[in-house]
Amino acid sequence: MSATIPGPDGLPRCHWCGATPEYLAYHDTEWGFPVGDDRRLFEKLCLESFQSGLSWRTILAKRENFRAAFHGFDIERVAAFTETDADRLLRDPGIVRHRGKIAATINNARRARDMLRETSLAAYVWRFEPDPGTLPPPQAQSTSAASIALSKDLRKRGWTFVGPTTIHAFLQAMGLINDHAEGCVVRERAARARAAFHPPSA
Repeated sequence: MSATIPGPDGLPRCHWCGATPEYLAYHDTEWGFPVGDDRRLFEKLCLESFQSGLSWRTILAKRENFRAAFHGFDIERVAAFTETDADRLLRDPGIVRHRGKIAATINNARRARDMLRETSLAAYVWRFEPDPGTLPPPQAQSTSAASIALSKDLRKRGWTFVGPTTIHAFLQAMGLINDHAEGCVVRERAARARAAFHPPSA
């Protein structure tokens, strides 16, 4: 199977973005582009946790519902959620109603809030950006040394549902790893965006 397929404009793109129409815009404008905003990083960590065992298509289709249910993934607001909020979320048909994942999101918001007393979530996450020269070919594996290290550190800090595979998907999506296929027209766009991006410091 080729690593790329022709897009609607005839230009090559990662093969996976042809699986469903919803993937194309996500692939072209979000996946692999660097993010330095705490709220967006927290949202993605949460959504990748919800994806565990499911397809990204399921989560992407429900993303706006998740944003509404979790108040835009505002860390302070989610950290203040109570059991009443958890019960409300379990009754919300617009999201994935999984008690463990909902509890993990609330817990992780509290852990993120603790982190914000010392540094930004962005500054913390970008410390784990791998040297591109150490990475295997694009999309060749579902974990990486960076995802294993970040997963281990998050779990040490009390985060849950943040295994190495989940974290690798997060690193790919948030631009810490440019995993667009060789030949994908967006790979160079993502590389230029990373070159212009200045990772936050503590």
